[in-house]
Amino acid sequence: MIYQITVGWEEWVSLPHLGLPALKAKIDTGARTSALHAFDIEPFGRADALYVRFMVQPIPGRDDLIIACSAPVIDRREVTSSNGESELRYVIETDFQIGDRSWPIEVTLTNRHGMASHMLVGRQALVDGITVAATERFCQPELSYAAYHSGKTMREIAPSRALRIAVLSREDNYSTQRLIDEGQSRGHTVEVIDTTRCYMEINAQSPEVYYDGKRLPRYDGVIPRIGATITPYGTAVIRQFETIGTYCLTGSQGITASRDKLHAHQLMALHKIGMPHTAFAASPKDTDSLIGLVGSAPLIVKLMESTQGKGVVLAETKKAAQSVISAFRGLKANFLVQDFVREANGEDVRCLVIGGKVVGAIKRTAAAGDFRSNLHQGGSAKSVRITKQELETAIRAARAFGLNMAGVDLLRSNDGPKVLEVNSSPGFEGIEKALNKNLVAHIFDHIESKLRPIALRRGRQSYN
Repeated sequence: MIYQITVGWEEWVSLPHLGLPALKAKIDTGARTSALHAFDIEPFGRADALYVRFMVQPIPGRDDLIIACSAPVIDRREVTSSNGESELRYVIETDFQIGDRSWPIEVTLTNRHGMASHMLVGRQALVDGITVAATERFCQPELSYAAYHSGKTMREIAPSRALRIAVLSREDNYSTQRLIDEGQSRGHTVEVIDTTRCYMEINAQSPEVYYDGKRLPRYDGVIPRIGATITPYGTAVIRQFETIGTYCLTGSQGITASRDKLHAHQLMALHKIGMPHTAFAASPKDTDSLIGLVGSAPLIVKLMESTQGKGVVLAETKKAAQSVISAFRGLKANFLVQDFVREANGEDVRCLVIGGKVVGAIKRTAAAGDFRSNLHQGGSAKSVRITKQELETAIRAARAFGLNMAGVDLLRSNDGPKVLEVNSSPGFEGIEKALNKNLVAHIFDHIESKLRPIALRRGRQSYN
């Protein structure tokens, strides 16, 4: 039995798989194909599984509300409009709903800005059982544009939508490959971009990021994996993506603060987060006073630019500490002096925090004869159960830096957990293998949960 419905020449419709719950569409039996108002139309993905990403303004006259959509490409076709102009358009297939009835239709993508209806439904989409009352309007139930202001995320509105994600990385390592594999397993496209090959056009109207001579496409999200040696330039690139309006998993300010060890410790002190007693001075005349501020030897002397345990020295006596400090000053290096938490016994706890939750924790143990537990320095890792206080400290530390992803390193001291470092670009290999868990999945869960309909910045051009 065919379900019979009558539609007028204008109706409320929805395209649920595109995240478009309410559109006013013109029903035009004189047109063969259906068309949707779209701009910033960009293909992506493999040639044998091509997608197209495009922007839609679902409400005529509302240029400030934009929905980012994506769908598989089924064709690219030349279409002649009612005014006789021909245009080569991408063709997608998507579910079309009107009233209580839903079925798949083909839709071409074209810029219909300025037209009264941002969707035209052609006769090809009108299946058996549809009767068109050419003089009537809105024969089917009314929908509401309020659906776009419901506060729902794009995952809730269009759970099957494929995303286009950029990973800013110069390394082809385990962490980068895991991000690619996990994203692709969900139907997303993940592209690795060398941060140092990006350059920027900075202006008030249409800021852009370029790569190898071409403007980078519009990404749904960016996952920064910025190496310590390129922090200033890398964070500048991230700021540019933030200016454009692209969702960045870790923000530029958080990365900058976490990489500056002095800034990081001051920020943690501001938020009353436990950490080893720390001192800093610029003048060589203050060496003895500097040592005295953190207590007696043994002491840790740490270069401010240190990563992966490099540039971290244990001075077992006051004389040794003076020698190390003198050597660092001779190299014009900036450093911190910290008390040595002896009871940690060469162990620390790495908590991986994603989206404000600790998704995994490991205990790292230093190699024989070393005090540094970093895996890059030969340390070993195993699963560990953390206390409620350690969990809360790790979450508070990541939040203090505004980081949606962070590796928080804790020492277990006699007076509670002390944060050693907040890493804004933590590796996944050691913790995933130690726990035998897929932790990268939480990154994509978080990104999918954060994407929402876009409200444009004032002054930015909203269509081509």
